[in-house]
Amino acid sequence: MLTKPTHLFDDATRVTAGDSRWQGQTSPDYWAFVGPFGGATAATVLRALIEHPERAGDPLAVTVNYCAPIVEGPFDLDVRLVKANRSTQHWSVELSQNGGEVATLATAVFAERRPSWSHQPARMPEAKPFAEIRPYPEVAASWVRQYDFRFIEGLPDFRSDAKAAPQSASSKFWIADKVARRIDHLSLMSMSDAFFARIFHARRELVPIGTVSLTTYFHLDAEDLAREDISHVLAAADAKVFHKSFGDQTGELWSPSGRLLATTTQIVYFKA
Repeated sequence: MLTKPTHLFDDATRVTAGDSRWQGQTSPDYWAFVGPFGGATAATVLRALIEHPERAGDPLAVTVNYCAPIVEGPFDLDVRLVKANRSTQHWSVELSQNGGEVATLATAVFAERRPSWSHQPARMPEAKPFAEIRPYPEVAASWVRQYDFRFIEGLPDFRSDAKAAPQSASSKFWIADKVARRIDHLSLMSMSDAFFARIFHARRELVPIGTVSLTTYFHLDAEDLAREDISHVLAAADAKVFHKSFGDQTGELWSPSGRLLATTTQIVYFKA
């Protein structure tokens, strides 16, 4: 019997359990200009936690600090349960290469969500349906080619001549895996880093950048997310400040039905 091939995203974020550490491997399919796409790295870390036999509940918050460049090839994941109680688990993960040199340091909170009072004051931004918007052209970075971007506002204009006055750092677009894949916590983790750097929008040019720290908060558990049964989300992001080589980013990921799935913040190094 023929087996269905796995999705490239699942291949790229696959982990294997060892005696004391987990192992992963960088993927050429999710490569940025000088290293692996940070969203794929974050999703790999999260997969190790989701697949850990001691894990209970669903991801609530994940912070990933990118400490040093990750080079092409294998890496180790040192996964540790720091503290657990009836409702939450607190985890730490160190990603290392070259005999133990730490390249990424992450913390995560998992939670057992129980029925409670619910209210969503936030409202989904207005947007034309996914199918009515043309896909964004492919660009050089291989990770970008794995996604279907459909811009509503803030279409990237990366011309070499930066404008005299800074432009808006805001953008709004639909995003889906180029090869359809149902949205889960892993894809939300990766997509929370799939916003193009805010400085690219503000300056309308590509400059050297690197994410230093990324935090994503999840607002649905696995059961809620499976019930949505979606393969694309609406993404909205903006920035508040660029100063002395660092800039921030805030973002939201929405289901087509208007559910706020995840919110995210970043601090990014830039050279400009």
